[in-house]
Amino acid sequence: MDLEGKRVLITGGAVRIGRAISEALSASGCVVAVHYWESEQEATGLVDTLRRSGERAFSVRTELNSESACAGLVEESAELMGGMDALINNAAVFHRDDFLDTTEAKLRSEMATNAFAPIFLTQAFARVAERGKIINLLDQRVVKIERGALAYQLSKRLLADFTQIAALELAPRFTVNAVAPGPILPPPGEGPDRTRELAGSTPLQSPLAPEDVARAVLYLLESDAVTGQTIFVDGGQRLGKAEMGKAES
Repeated sequence: MDLEGKRVLITGGAVRIGRAISEALSASGCVVAVHYWESEQEATGLVDTLRRSGERAFSVRTELNSESACAGLVEESAELMGGMDALINNAAVFHRDDFLDTTEAKLRSEMATNAFAPIFLTQAFARVAERGKIINLLDQRVVKIERGALAYQLSKRLLADFTQIAALELAPRFTVNAVAPGPILPPPGEGPDRTRELAGSTPLQSPLAPEDVARAVLYLLESDAVTGQTIFVDGGQRLGKAEMGKAES
């Protein structure tokens, strides 16, 4: 798909990885709808910056807490942009909880944003567009289990399965793929040392940046021959701890 003039909705597109994706798509000639819920200042600031650069951009505020809200977001975004060609399901919530402290409310909360919302958004998009591209943001935890994040990991694994199911269900009109980052940025409120701690010693031993994820998103949008796939942008973290030095002989 030629990205020039294509209309893309990015959920959670105002901050962190979502912001990098919004900026990369805009720089590639896309019209972007930057979705947000609480990050109003960041969203309006980003849209103003993109517009000053001569690009078409809009901000859209919606809480992704119901099927109707998701349908409304797609409809509003398509109306603002004059149509819709791609959907980036980036918005997510993450909380750490001990296994025995995980409650029904916590499970429902993370499932609602991280899994159910992308499903409803995808359905709504497929109803308003004849063809298009859908990309879901996962996490390398979908293949490498970690303690202390039961609700989050389950929600992302559900989204990973949905990616393949939707790729089959919506072909040939839509491609559906995913990008699974490793520790790109520290959790909100924590410093860069926390990112290095989470990453540990990765095989590539090089820092990861939001722009790395954005480049993977661009590739999947431009490709017309890939669907049902996941690109891991994790420095090889999912492969396990990197072995340092030479092996014993």
